[in-house]
Amino acid sequence: MTSSRLATSLCGIALKNPVIAASGTFGYGSEFASLLDLNALGGIVVKGLSREAIQGNPEPRVWEAEAGMINSVGLQNVGVRAFVAEKLPLLAGLRTPVFANVFGYAIEDYVEVVRVLEDAPGIAGYELNVSCPNTKKGGIAFGADPAMLAEVVGAARAVARRPLIVKLSPNVTSIKPFALAAEEAGADAISLVNTLIALAIDARTRKPRIGAGFGGLSGPAIKPVALRMVFEAASVVKIPVVGIGGVAKGEDAAEYLIAGASAVEVGTATFWDPASPIRIARELDRFCRDENIANVAELVGTLRMH
Repeated sequence: MTSSRLATSLCGIALKNPVIAASGTFGYGSEFASLLDLNALGGIVVKGLSREAIQGNPEPRVWEAEAGMINSVGLQNVGVRAFVAEKLPLLAGLRTPVFANVFGYAIEDYVEVVRVLEDAPGIAGYELNVSCPNTKKGGIAFGADPAMLAEVVGAARAVARRPLIVKLSPNVTSIKPFALAAEEAGADAISLVNTLIALAIDARTRKPRIGAGFGGLSGPAIKPVALRMVFEAASVVKIPVVGIGGVAKGEDAAEYLIAGASAVEVGTATFWDPASPIRIARELDRFCRDENIANVAELVGTLRMH
């Protein structure tokens, strides 16, 4: 989707529009090539990449909730080296920026994944998933402690020459200390929110609906929470914010921009409408036209609370 109203940038990276396909819901990008024009997207964040291949969690992995879905895929992926050798070449020649989502279970895992990706062409930047359990610190998630968050961001920053986006977890009491910790440790931007920890129960079997027990809730149900957290995070940092959570139409994207986001990511909506990021960008363009907005940047951070 190309329109002068939608043209923007993120961390110095030019985007034709501010609607990006989110990590974990868009595969490695190439799987969607037959379903939509990948060059019409604002950006693509590939599914999370780890140091070694991961098989993922037991089935069932997805449960449709009343206003979204719960998933526990378990970060299944081919591993960073196989991604560089087998998946990344399929994205060569795209005019759409490709971001690599990075995760690990120890700081050295993050560092190694970024180090391998640094030598690979065709990547615009990185998105660190800090919602993973730190196996060396008793299983607490990196994103659940500001000091641990700062440590992993700083370590990745030391090896990353490309822009570094840090994807924050909503499973915290207050988002502001985490947004500030990421910024101070060297993040070029933050994205939020990741999924909310959730549980679905089958009342007849008295067992969880998800094979791994708990899962991550996403979709329209979490949008009001995510909007609040984006607004709070954007109010304390100077770096760009990317809004995530329940973006299913153009006006949803506009709401995130008004709350302080510079761009949005679309995830759950692609499960029922694979081309939803392009449709959402088109609807956002129409919204800007109707509201006499010359460029989407004019919307950013314009929420009037009183």
